[in-house]
Parts: sequence; structure tokens; C-alpha cells
Amino acid sequence: MNVESSAVIVEVLVEKPIHHYAHLLPPIFLVGPMGAGKTTIGKLLAKHLKRPFLDVDCYISKKAGADIPWIFAKEGELGFRERESRAMNELSALSDIVLATGGGVVERECNREYLKRGLVIFLDASVDTQIHRTKKDKNRPLLQNDNPRAVLENLYQRRAPLYQKVADITVTTGHVYPKQMMNEILDLLTAYAKNLENQSNAT
Repeated sequence: MNVESSAVIVEVLVEKPIHHYAHLLPPIFLVGPMGAGKTTIGKLLAKHLKRPFLDVDCYISKKAGADIPWIFAKEGELGFRERESRAMNELSALSDIVLATGGGVVERECNREYLKRGLVIFLDASVDTQIHRTKKDKNRPLLQNDNPRAVLENLYQRRAPLYQKVADITVTTGHVYPKQMMNEILDLLTAYAKNLENQSNAT
């Protein structure tokens, strides 16, 4: 991590104290398209909430002993999706975590059910933002073709309604710096936690 990134994390941690409410929050699951920033924001959020950060794709790779492109090449997308659903079942059962999911996780009904075990934040990114952030990434098998924009547009059209369906909170990415995004997310989480606290006090 470079000095600039470290400074961003420190500033975010100092500016938005949510620690009083963190214990009220369920597991937090980040969903959204490729390039939305789920890993970057997830790591920042986990540091702020003092929770472990987990990534579904990294978990799959570690268990398989191979990277995602290799799994796609040997087992096809169906094989990868089977692994992804098993990983979602295992990881979504954990408490007090921040979990970044893959872009296609919402397409399976069982995964959408697993997401109900926690609080879902949908990081919404335009296709232009996705193109900018993924154009040099060789670890995205679905984009290894002559027209990645067409693929991303098709995926977004198909998946956006599902992201919206599972989301408790929606945040648009790509238009502000990570620090500003974190401030927005932490404000929303604080309001969510306060509401939970009020509901608990009322019963």
C-alpha cells in the first residue's frame, strides 16, 4: 500500500467515528458490477469497523489452489458459479465481517437468499467507470474478448435489477474519491444502526 492510500485510510478512520454503533450492525455484504470498487471500499470499511475483510473470489481461489481465469478455463462459468455459491453459503454465515462479492453473485437465487443474512450495500458504477477500472485487468475472464464494453453493458442491464432487489443501501461510485464515498457510507450505516437501536429500545 502506498503512502497516499494509507493517508486516505487514516483520514477516513479519524473523521467518521461509528464505533459506538458498529456492534449493532450485521455482517456487511458488498455487491455491484466489476470495477465498482467493492474490494477497495470493503477494506476501508472493514478497517473502520474493526472487522475482518473477506473477498469471495479470493476465497474461491485459495480453496481451489488456482486463480479465477484457470477455474473458468477448466470448469467453465457453470463450474465457477457452483464454487461461488458454496463459498457464499459458508462466508455469509459468519458474523461481524465485511464481504466483497463477485459481480455475478446475484444471478443465482440461492446466493440472493444467502445475502439476506446480512446488510447489503450495492456499489453502483456506470459502464464508463467499469471500463476505466477493468481495462488492464487480465483476471476477469468474461472481459477477455474484442468488445468488453458490450459485455459490461449486457451484464449491467441484466444484473442491475437484481442488485437493487437485494440492496439495503445503494451508493453510486466513480464520481468521488474513496474518502468521500466512505463518509457517505458511514453516514448511512450510522443511520441504519441508530434505527436498529431505536427499534430495540422500543420493544
